[in-house]
Amino acid sequence: MLVLLAGIFVVHIATVIMLFVSTIANVWMVGSSNLGNVSTGLWLLCNQTCEQLPVNSRDEASLKAVQAFMILSIIFSVIALVMFIVQLFTLEKGKRFYLTGAIMLVCWMCILIGVSIYTARFTGKVPMSTSSHHGYCFILAWICFCFSFIIGILYLVLRKK
Repeated sequence: MLVLLAGIFVVHIATVIMLFVSTIANVWMVGSSNLGNVSTGLWLLCNQTCEQLPVNSRDEASLKAVQAFMILSIIFSVIALVMFIVQLFTLEKGKRFYLTGAIMLVCWMCILIGVSIYTARFTGKVPMSTSSHHGYCFILAWICFCFSFIIGILYLVLRKK
């Protein structure tokens, strides 16, 4: 049981770190242009230097929603990690980690909404680029989506023995 708890804890920490990286780094979409590689993220457009991401007024609300949901997912993931540690030491034997699992599933939902909006509105849109593909931050966000769902379900089913 201790090995299972430790494994879940390590995967949870890895998920938090990957969420930080995917939200902060600016490699959600990568393209190539005559100046070299161009990458865009949630915050900046980077080719040789980084500058504010140019977004038309039609897509501005969508980008703000993606930014907000990714930040919320980080917040809920950290709260779930703290709650897991607190419940680990205060919960009676035989009880389940319901609160931690519920918070982690809220994190999962925030990632789902944020990455889905980005996929629907911004896939293939890299300014000043001819060909584009998804970068590692986009892929990390989907991996965090999977990990947070698995962790959330495990917390709901897991009993403290």
